[in-house]
Amino acid sequence: MSAPLIKICGLTEEDGLDAAVEAGVDMIGFVFFPRSPRAVTPAQAAELLDGVPYPDEGGPLRVGLFVDPDDATLEAVFNAVRLDLIQLHGNETPERVEAVRFEFGCEVMKALPVGGPADLAAVGAYADVADRLLLDARPPADADRPGGNAQAFDWSLLEGWESPVPWMLAGGLTPETVEAAVRLTNAPGVDVSSGVERLPGIKDPERIARFVRAVRGV
Repeated sequence: MSAPLIKICGLTEEDGLDAAVEAGVDMIGFVFFPRSPRAVTPAQAAELLDGVPYPDEGGPLRVGLFVDPDDATLEAVFNAVRLDLIQLHGNETPERVEAVRFEFGCEVMKALPVGGPADLAAVGAYADVADRLLLDARPPADADRPGGNAQAFDWSLLEGWESPVPWMLAGGLTPETVEAAVRLTNAPGVDVSSGVERLPGIKDPERIARFVRAVRGV
């Protein structure tokens, strides 16, 4: 299999962003969800991205993470930065995913929580409206956000599973675990945030480099 795509999400500062770009990751993600410790404003994202090459110049895809956003929230971000992919990480229905994709003329990746076999059945409802899927661990009952909780789900659930659309694996991935996760699931893409941090919201350039090396070595 070819090496999976790599997305570093929750970037908030230049050192982490520079490390991700220099490592040649495929996607860089910015969180536009105020309750997250990795949240940035549209203005902060624009400042961080100043000087980062666009995809057609060899740079990574720019991903914006939103949780049940209204159109005004999306518009505020699009007025400040150019996104290549909208990541919807809330309770968005297939109808809402389709509407966002049409209204903003941008590809959409829908995050789906996985806690057991039944959760994979939800994939079919989004296959015709999302360009990509992100399979993340179902958050704890007391969590105040749907992702970024540093928890993994049972990856063996994905053994032999085939998705109708491109997908990425998320949830509890680290430089130490990502190789085993990819080998077990055959994930065509991986998404990491807390697993390459030294503090919540502050990325560790060395962990980013190790994560990328681990994935590229699969």
